Amino acid sequence: MTVTLSEKAEFHLQALLGGSAPNANGATKGVRISVKDGGCSGHEYAMDITSKPQPDDLVSQQGKVLVYVDAKSASLLEGIVVDFVEGVMESGFKFTNPNATDKCGGCGKSLKAGDGKPTGVPCS
Repeated sequence: MTVTLSEKAEFHLQALLGGSAPNANGATKGVRISVKDGGCSGHEYAMDITSKPQPDDLVSQQGKVLVYVDAKSASLLEGIVVDFVEGVMESGFKFTNPNATDKCGGCGKSLKAGDGKPTGVPCS
């Protein structure tokens, strides 16, 4: 499983994770990345901070950031690059996904892949 964090994304995720150390159970906070049905193109990216990955999550480390990838989303996330962009109008995480056959030009958080199912709902 290849998920790449840019230097900026890693820096911002480290800040969100607060330089986490293992908790009493030995688990360390990380970011969980997945794809869910929904969004304007049919699928939407999700990122959550967690210290409790799901049992079937794929685990990797990018610098000092633990990355948990939802196993069901792995085929849609293979090769993805997560960046952090800063601008006057908008700042946040940006996803560059080689598996996306289309993406929303408005929200930037939604993708279409494969057969285009599920269908999306236009963003407002």
